[in-house]
Amino acid sequence: MKASARAVPIVVVIAAAALTSCSGEADKNRLTVLAASSLTDAFSELETRYESEHSDVDVALSFDSSSILAQQVISGAPADVLATADETTMQTVADEDLLTAEPVVFAQNTLVLVTPAGNPGGVDEASDLDRTGVTFAACVPEAPCGDATQRLLELVGVQAAPVTEEDTVRSVLTRVTLGEVDAGFVYVSDAQAAGDTVETIEVDRASEVINSDPIAVVAATELLEEAQDWVDLVLSQEGQEVLSSYGFRTGS
Repeated sequence: MKASARAVPIVVVIAAAALTSCSGEADKNRLTVLAASSLTDAFSELETRYESEHSDVDVALSFDSSSILAQQVISGAPADVLATADETTMQTVADEDLLTAEPVVFAQNTLVLVTPAGNPGGVDEASDLDRTGVTFAACVPEAPCGDATQRLLELVGVQAAPVTEEDTVRSVLTRVTLGEVDAGFVYVSDAQAAGDTVETIEVDRASEVINSDPIAVVAATELLEEAQDWVDLVLSQEGQEVLSSYGFRTGS
């Protein structure tokens, strides 16, 4: 019985500590950042840096296709900051007067062709996609990565169509790394993130198809200062260096 009596205070202390921790999390402001899936790795690192300087803020990152995120903002979904993978998609939100200011471009990205490690399909250049039996994946046309892919295919004269179209560039990358297709069009930043799981093929004239990534504070935010601080971090030298390290073109 004595051992049981001594155990009670320990349980109480642990429970109290857990409640204190939960209370601390509940007291934080939740900053919702909607961002294109290509920004997953870079923004995740920036989240850590931001929260280290803003102890009262919990950053909630939500990654998806830019077109889907834009529609969420237009539909009134909770959001404080929006970052898309092209300016056209961001403009659909700006046209609805749903931003506090003009969007600012913070990075650029171009496309490459990736294959599974070992390149089992023998894809050495974009023209190989027209070979019988070769399969490839791309983003849906309404997504920035899909629109860019269509423009690039036209420039290089590839007639073949993707066997699967994905909502996000990360989904295209997954199809490739799992070996479900012989190749896929992704951004340079995504190919870099994939490391040795893919082989990267530069595509002629890819430099002519550049997507610029803009960012803006959503007008409906109740955390204007915190949201602007996030935008400022992304645009700062520190933020630009982080983005550059993940394969984005920046001004740093």
